Amino acid sequence: MMSLCLFPIMEVLTAVWRNMTFLLECMKMLSSWCWLEVFGTKNISSSKINAPQSSGRVKPVSVNYHFTRQCNYKCGFCFHTAKTSFVLPIEEAKKGLSMLKDADRTRTTLQVAVLMRHISEEKHMQRTCVDNACVKKKRCVVYAFAMRCALHRRRRAKQRKCERMEKINFSGGEPFLQERGNFLGKLVEYCKKELQLPSVSVVSNGSQITEKWFKSYGEHLDILAVSCDSFNEEVNKLIGRGQGNKNHVEKLMKIRQWCCDYNVAFKINSVINSYNVEDDMRDEIIMISPVRWKVFQCLIIDGENSGEEALRQAEKFVISDEEFKGFLNRHKDIKCLVPESNQQMRDSYLILDEYMRFLDCRNGRKDPSKSILDVGVENAIMVNLACAKFSGFDEKMFFKRGGKYVWSKADLRLDW
Repeated sequence: MMSLCLFPIMEVLTAVWRNMTFLLECMKMLSSWCWLEVFGTKNISSSKINAPQSSGRVKPVSVNYHFTRQCNYKCGFCFHTAKTSFVLPIEEAKKGLSMLKDADRTRTTLQVAVLMRHISEEKHMQRTCVDNACVKKKRCVVYAFAMRCALHRRRRAKQRKCERMEKINFSGGEPFLQERGNFLGKLVEYCKKELQLPSVSVVSNGSQITEKWFKSYGEHLDILAVSCDSFNEEVNKLIGRGQGNKNHVEKLMKIRQWCCDYNVAFKINSVINSYNVEDDMRDEIIMISPVRWKVFQCLIIDGENSGEEALRQAEKFVISDEEFKGFLNRHKDIKCLVPESNQQMRDSYLILDEYMRFLDCRNGRKDPSKSILDVGVENAIMVNLACAKFSGFDEKMFFKRGGKYVWSKADLRLDW
């Protein structure tokens, strides 16, 4: 008799328990949504990602490390001049490069581990839904949402992996001056062999490069860019791109051949200014056939090539936007041409100086952060309570100007 009386009560309790279980699952999925908020986006239906969606933090995907300011040329428009002779000890430089590579790794690893646990639980939900028709009816909406969350999490985890540093570019000053290029070579080898970066590149005036350097370090270098503003040697001398009686263009052609011999992608950088804005460089560029021809508009930076404290006064080299467009229009049929106006160039580079400080160029000068060796990568990029990007780095402009491209020689088809 007692069991008959308890039967309706048990049914009620069972029903309540099932509903409570359903509510708990809903709360669990709400927690998943909160995770998505932390990861920086609500859009879980789109599968196309042209550029990383901003999470409020800059990832150092491509970094330009100017480890020396010393140079043997005297280009009149130079905007990274020899204001110091400081160069970090090589082990300190390697430490900083490793920090750049590992930036955000700890946090990302923890997030991915937690996500994988949630995904495993959601797979268990899937099996439960299949095996139990009653539960399936009550959980179908929750399960669908959970699977969408899981797919999104996998994509975000993969995206974060791609957002870590992929490319390091060594520049100066003239990077081949330090220890006759061996200091640079050791850093190039370290970044390729130890850090396993997809792309390691160098920008040089070319004057100190030797075939011996290619024999020792060429296999570790993906791209070598040589600065050449004109194929008229008289124009180069007027600009200051030269040393004594050495012929800059002849050396450029030697380096191009060495790049061919040692399987290094060859690139040319040109700064368009008042002395070369009327040049026609089409025939020479077509003949040399670099993988990229970066064409910059002459840029003024206070304290570097303008102002009382500057080592250069570059005002006479400046050209207008219309003059720059005229040069680009003359060379518009060159497929490898990549133009960069002052607007595109100023804020779209992550630049480290000789102390491994990020340089903010937003105000027309170079304002340094604290060194990444002292405060870490993320703290050096960000600033004060407002959490503004101290580096001044415009990530959207970086992608817009074509800053992300095929930059590993493993992926380039070098047809010499």
